[in-house]
Amino acid sequence: MSQAEVSALKGRGELRDQPQPARSRRTTYLGTLLRNELLTTFRRWRTLALLAVLAAVPILVGIAVKIETGDGGSAGGGGGPAFISQITNNGLFLVFTALAATLPFFLPMSIGVIAGDAIAGEANAGTLRYLLVAPAGRTRLLLTKYTTVMAFCLVATLVVALSALAVGAVLFPLGDLTTISGTQITFAEGLGRALLIALVVAASLTGVAALGLFVSTLTNSGIAAMATTVGLLITVQILDQIPQLHALQPYFFSHYWLSFADLMREPVYWDDLVKNLGLQALYAAVFGTAAWARFMAKDITA
Repeated sequence: MSQAEVSALKGRGELRDQPQPARSRRTTYLGTLLRNELLTTFRRWRTLALLAVLAAVPILVGIAVKIETGDGGSAGGGGGPAFISQITNNGLFLVFTALAATLPFFLPMSIGVIAGDAIAGEANAGTLRYLLVAPAGRTRLLLTKYTTVMAFCLVATLVVALSALAVGAVLFPLGDLTTISGTQITFAEGLGRALLIALVVAASLTGVAALGLFVSTLTNSGIAAMATTVGLLITVQILDQIPQLHALQPYFFSHYWLSFADLMREPVYWDDLVKNLGLQALYAAVFGTAAWARFMAKDITA
């Protein structure tokens, strides 16, 4: 039967659209749910403010380095974030410096705010029960929330990297760069490594995202969930600096965060990078499972 004949039969009411299978309806609904969740999250003023702060960090670092080296001095004075002394030679190093400066606090704090509010914010607003109508279900809604938080991890990291690249191009020269190992690589290869580093940094935040989502299922207060997540982040960062806890520190989610610097070696040193990604996967699995178990038992009728 031709398309014209089908259209004619439909117009006379002799042929009706067949109902979609249940699986197809669920897939369509989940796609709509994820799209709406992404749009809602990235349209919030809180989200835009967090991204603006992250974008401002490379600008401040670049201007500070430019002022400090304006009279021929060296940047960093032997301290400061990784790669800061190389920025004046190549603006691409501002990308690595900005990520090193934001990863210990600004990036995970932003993730903690978004993840902590994911479930608790909906419960506090009274919209959680409406999101759980069929065919979504609790498991699919939780996966949608976690996917949205992970999308924010990637976007936030890329905002820092792109802002740093733009500022570095304006304030400093660009070109071939020298790796930590002392070898020369082309600017194109340097850009590729910068992108890879940004992806590794985003992946390094998966543990915090899962932890924040778990905390978010424990309370109906978005503010309490965000504060708790950020508080745990600060506590772990402090504990990771205490020498007496060296036996426990390799198990802290933040311990291997700065291992992304090994991507600037030639050849790349993979040991700490693999440990970092494995540790993040472990945290995501443990706290993701805990969040699922808590959310499945959560009372949403109150």
